[in-house]
Amino acid sequence: MFALLYLVICFALGYVICSYAFPGLKTVGMYSYGRKQMMLNPNFIVLPAYFLVGTIAQTWCVYLLGYLFKTKENPLVLANVIGMSFFAVVSLVLMSRLKRKSEQTEKMIYARITTFDKIVILGVCILTYTLMWKTFFVKAETLNVGYTVYSDFSPHLGMIRSFSYGNNFPTQYPFFAGTDVKYHFMFQFLVGNLEFLGMRIDNAFNIPSALGFLSAVSLLYVFAYKISGKKAVGLLSCLFFVFRSSNSLFKFIAEQPVGTNIFKALKDNTEFISYSTNEDWGLWNLNVYCNQRHFAFSIAVLLLVLMLFMPHLYEMSERIKCRLQEKMKKHPIESRKTLETGLQEIRFFIKESFFTPEGWYIKDLRLAICSGLLLGSISFWNGASTIAALLVLFGIAIVADRRLEFLIMAVITTILSLLQSSLFVEGSVVSPKFFFGFIAENKSLFGSLDYLMRLLGILPIVLVVAFLLVKGVEKYALFAFSFPLIFAFTVSLTTDVTVNHKYIMISVMLMNIFAAIIVAKLFSMKNIWYRCTCVVLVILLTATGVYDYSMVLKKNKNCLQLSLNDPLTLWIKENATSQDIFLTNNYALNNIVFGGAMLFQGWQYFSWSAGYDTQSRDMLVKEMYESSSSDNLDRLVKENHIRFIVVDNDVRSSSSFAVNEEVISNTYQVAFTYNDNGTNAIIYDTKLRINY
Repeated sequence: MFALLYLVICFALGYVICSYAFPGLKTVGMYSYGRKQMMLNPNFIVLPAYFLVGTIAQTWCVYLLGYLFKTKENPLVLANVIGMSFFAVVSLVLMSRLKRKSEQTEKMIYARITTFDKIVILGVCILTYTLMWKTFFVKAETLNVGYTVYSDFSPHLGMIRSFSYGNNFPTQYPFFAGTDVKYHFMFQFLVGNLEFLGMRIDNAFNIPSALGFLSAVSLLYVFAYKISGKKAVGLLSCLFFVFRSSNSLFKFIAEQPVGTNIFKALKDNTEFISYSTNEDWGLWNLNVYCNQRHFAFSIAVLLLVLMLFMPHLYEMSERIKCRLQEKMKKHPIESRKTLETGLQEIRFFIKESFFTPEGWYIKDLRLAICSGLLLGSISFWNGASTIAALLVLFGIAIVADRRLEFLIMAVITTILSLLQSSLFVEGSVVSPKFFFGFIAENKSLFGSLDYLMRLLGILPIVLVVAFLLVKGVEKYALFAFSFPLIFAFTVSLTTDVTVNHKYIMISVMLMNIFAAIIVAKLFSMKNIWYRCTCVVLVILLTATGVYDYSMVLKKNKNCLQLSLNDPLTLWIKENATSQDIFLTNNYALNNIVFGGAMLFQGWQYFSWSAGYDTQSRDMLVKEMYESSSSDNLDRLVKENHIRFIVVDNDVRSSSSFAVNEEVISNTYQVAFTYNDNGTNAIIYDTKLRINY
């Protein structure tokens, strides 16, 4: 009940904030960027915007209040009571004022959602449901975590439970407890808070994840529609976003021996088809949005901000075009001779773009400030989306009007990001360095191009054709959309460059708009061969993605199961806080992690890729478990602030150390024992030392 009320307040608060911060939001769908009438129903824009903005604002407020009350026994109780009450009252008061104002001034007639639109929306909702609730669901008091997501869900669920079961203020990373948190965690805090407010954990995770994914699809549809002026382009862009382009499926089919039943081979296959590095992880398909639930949410914010700043680019193009026409009218012969060479045309553009007031002046300060606040606030929801948004907006700003608005937005975004980093992280969040080639096997220029061709299939060819066919501002927009991809292949911000795949996915999502434009143009031509080519292109651009989707569903029929009422999980909930560090084996996901325990050293990959020094901790774990004397063990435990030591079958069979269980049992009293299905787990409390 309270969790649902929280989400309702998010929408209401989002409505209020957007009404003041982005007052023209309802009219965004009236015209394309080229001033072609669209009459798009505003709900495709405003509902995602209300959800995103309201959720971010209220969740940050509740988090900061929880941080303020961190010394209290239940900080989230006070935080939610104050935050939800305040925003509920403010939203009700301001909504009534806004409603009266809109009744007096708003006379616009908006387009209705057509039957076809409803069918598409239903299809996207079904897709979203299968992605979220088929990979993470509760059945008969047992949590089922899908095969393709349980690994990434290990630290995510640990972080969620550290808030819903614990008191993770100041926030620590659950797989590297006792230090700062370098990994974005605010979406996990949202989920943890919803569970704390009474929502079952699968719904607490799935509902905001589904709303985030639906918001991203809806805003992409609007953005593509506005660029092209064609609904078909919007729909195709969403189709290409959902089902990726790759030649993997076709290569797999081509490699089957003669006489093989292709349909049976595809049905019997149990792994993601892979012909490039880490493609078998599901790194590029819909599985990403299943195991990185915060990603789609943050992409939606990126699309919203980008949509609001895109008119600046078109304003510049239209202004320079008008200036050129004026010059031609005044001095037709002289101007024609002057502009005969490309060099003179470039000079004219540079002069009009960079050395005129229109190129720099501020027309909408509110847009710049509010967009900066919004974009900066998602740094710890998903930092890659913030960086990708800045990269694309930088590319647009180079040739757009009102550049100072871009600058103000970027400065506010950066300041907010740095403030969050200073609050959560000791030292630097990122360590940027030049790293060419991403994860291509051959990190040369041609090796990287070969990797992209294998990864993206026919899409690069379609985009080259699009670049040649589209004109003016759209040609440049396609180039600006490639900035995150270029960044991914040249810069590494973390220890694990693989995480750059998010930049590539964002670039591909945006550039797919122009692939959709080419396909739509082919279909609009009243020629059977062009239309057949269009159908072939759609198949080539989506077939692998469709098959990947079927594999996501197939692979997630196998689930890791965790009991909601497991005694070990419940004991941790009742007896440990997020300030109590557990010495354990390097767990991924089990009942201890699910209980919200803060691990001294969890599965190393997650901590290592986030930038933590896992090697030093591996040595400390080994030293503590193998300690030969009680005094030495107690000294190490105190130095590393260990509260509980776990000795279970994983610890006893570890290949990384040989546990000296006798020393541990002779040093500390047993706090809890658990023996179920052969699992013999003992938890020792280091505050209860045995004295002889």
